[in-house]
Amino acid sequence: MYSYRTLTPEERDEVVQLRRDRGYPLHSPPHLWREGGSFLITAATFEHAPVMKKPARLTEFEARLVETLEATKLEMVGWVVLPNHYHALVLVDRLEYVAAAAKQLHGFTSRLWNIEDGSRGRKVWFKYEDRRIRSERHHFAALNYIHYNPVKHKHVASPLDWPWSSAHVYLKDMGRGWLRDKWKKFPILEMGKGWDD
Repeated sequence: MYSYRTLTPEERDEVVQLRRDRGYPLHSPPHLWREGGSFLITAATFEHAPVMKKPARLTEFEARLVETLEATKLEMVGWVVLPNHYHALVLVDRLEYVAAAAKQLHGFTSRLWNIEDGSRGRKVWFKYEDRRIRSERHHFAALNYIHYNPVKHKHVASPLDWPWSSAHVYLKDMGRGWLRDKWKKFPILEMGKGWDD
C-alpha cells in the first residue's frame, strides 16, 4: 500500500501504466466494488506520520470514527485506531457511503489537528483502501486482525491492552471465551502482510 515511494523510476512508470491500463486511479487505491457488503477499511496518515500519538487524540478520533461511520448508513462490526492508521470492519448497503464518511472524517480531523499542531496546509490522511469480505472465515479473520493490530505494531503485548479498539466491546458483550474461540477457529495467518506496514 505504501511502497510506491521506494520504487525506482522505471518501476513507478510500470505501476502507473498498469493502473492506467486497468482504468484505476493513478495515485490512490482503486475502489473496485460499488454494491454493498462487508468491507475491511484501512486508512493511514500521510507518510505514516504518528499524528494520533497522544492518548487524548486517539480517544477523540475513535469516538468520531464510530460516530461518523454509524451515522452514514453502515454498521460498525469492529475497529482499531493506532497512532498512524485505523482499520474498520463495516457492513454497508453501498460502498459510496464509506467514501462519504471518510471524506467527512478525514476533512474534519485534518483541519482540527492542523490548527492544534500549528501545521496549516499539512496533508494528514492518505486515501482509504477497502477489501471486500468474501466469507465467514474472512470476516472473523479480519475482525481478529483488527483486534491484533496493536500487537502486530508492537504497541502492546495483548489486544486487550489497547484501549482504542472494539475488542473491549466484544469482551463485554460476548465474553473472553467467545474471543478465544474466534481466534482459534479463524487465525489471521498472513493477513496484512505487505499492506499494513
